[in-house]
Amino acid sequence: MIPTLASCSFDEIVDAARGAQVQWLQLYVNADRAITERIVRHAEARGCKGLFITVDAPQLGRREKDMRTGRRRHVAGAARAISSFIDPSLAWADIPWFRSITSMPIVLKGVQRVEDVVKAAECGVQGVVLSNHGGRQLDFARSAVEVLAETMPVLRSMGLEHKLEVYVDGGVRRATDILKALCLGAKGVGIGRPFLYAMSAYGFDGVDRAMQLLRDELEMGMRLIGCTSVDQLNPSLIDTRNLGSHITGVPVDSLGHKVYDALATPAWKTPKSSKL
Repeated sequence: MIPTLASCSFDEIVDAARGAQVQWLQLYVNADRAITERIVRHAEARGCKGLFITVDAPQLGRREKDMRTGRRRHVAGAARAISSFIDPSLAWADIPWFRSITSMPIVLKGVQRVEDVVKAAECGVQGVVLSNHGGRQLDFARSAVEVLAETMPVLRSMGLEHKLEVYVDGGVRRATDILKALCLGAKGVGIGRPFLYAMSAYGFDGVDRAMQLLRDELEMGMRLIGCTSVDQLNPSLIDTRNLGSHITGVPVDSLGHKVYDALATPAWKTPKSSKL
């Protein structure tokens, strides 16, 4: 997914695509709709396969951690400056206009309520991304996986589960997180920071290694729950009874603390001082 605010230009990123690689456009809607239209049409002309409209940032959140950290004050200031173009008046009534300027599938990124997922389906968009913007926009916002677990049963009861695709973004750190989302009904997940860390520490080889780790762990997880293909994953394989409880005990490592032999800590002796 190519972001509106990237460190490389849109065309540089598109030019870097290899083979049949699919690229999507993440769009922050500009208050000047002529600029927005030009961006969308250019993306489609360059071969982008989907338009992901971010809808959870009508205003930049109050990121107090950045504000308190002196060395990062310029970061918060820069973020506010470069996001000042975003249209805060974006609304459901704008969807027909977007449909009139592009034939790309339209996905709303940053949906956080079941009712809005249903509304999106009724408005004719092709998908939603459940996300709380990394928890940086609004304090106490629910996690995407919680909304997913609540959303999919409603869509199934209304016969809408095949009318739009549901994605999850945020908090995915291991392939077991991917497995949970797929079991609950997500079409896919967004992964950001794991690849950011892999790239920062090890470059392109790190990203390749991260992908391999996720693939291996996903295959292992599917074998252990008895599934040989993704289409066999279903909600019956996931226990969500405590998903909404944010006050839970930390699991105890019984194997390490009770079953295995305790590690012996070496006894350190203070060396005797030598006399001249």
